[in-house]
Amino acid sequence: MPNTSGQPATASRESVIEALLTASRAMVAIAGRSLADVDTEVTLPQFRALVVLAARGPQRIVDIAADLGVAPSTATRMCDRLVRKDLLRRYRTPADRREVRLSLTAAGRALVRDVTRRRRDELARIIDAIPASAHAHVTTALQALNSAAGELPERDWWLGPEEAPVSPAVAVDDLVERTAVGLGDRP
Repeated sequence: MPNTSGQPATASRESVIEALLTASRAMVAIAGRSLADVDTEVTLPQFRALVVLAARGPQRIVDIAADLGVAPSTATRMCDRLVRKDLLRRYRTPADRREVRLSLTAAGRALVRDVTRRRRDELARIIDAIPASAHAHVTTALQALNSAAGELPERDWWLGPEEAPVSPAVAVDDLVERTAVGLGDRP
């Protein structure tokens, strides 16, 4: 029965979950395509590790593992592969020579920037297909989702100390990558 009250229809919890599952599949597909177009050798979970370092700066492996929700041994193997690909570098901190941190290399920063640009372009095409009258509703819904997921607003996201923020789509990208952690990066 159509809504004739003039009030916005309220969605059931289940319909919101279904809509998010569908959107999640679409976002994972966008993430996969944008990464595959740039580097077929880097998996989505590996890329997620790069995004964590782009967002939070140099990290210890245990911090990366915690952010990704994986065991430290899994994060170590993932990061070892990224070091071999020259996307990450390891270094010891001057304050504590036992502490090893990982940071993005110039190639790692460029990869994150390029993939994010490609995602932004594809997301822009999708948004252009949505009526402009719905843009405010989509924005409000995504901001609520990002907040509930604990994601940083775009203005607080950064790409290394010498880089400016990459795009407003990063929070959405981050959500997509969280859903992809563990896919395609098996030992």
